[in-house]
Amino acid sequence: MAGGWTRDGAVQDQIDDTVKDAILRARALTPQGESAEECDDCGEPIPKRRREALPGVRTCVACQSERDKAIVHSTINRRGSKDSQLR
Repeated sequence: MAGGWTRDGAVQDQIDDTVKDAILRARALTPQGESAEECDDCGEPIPKRRREALPGVRTCVACQSERDKAIVHSTINRRGSKDSQLR
């Protein structure tokens, strides 16, 4: 049941859109193609097991961990209520 001026099902639509956006972002960030033998960031060799597990990988585990820390997640507010904008 939607509240305020929204139609029934609007909340679920917002949830579905948020999940869809997260999936599309994850797919876009997934490496593809041939893996590098050396890390693009530090130049250290990338272990064979990592290259096999993640086709298209370009960084070693340590450098990828640093990259992951730097990712800024979307702050899109899909809820229209003023209350949710104040959080």
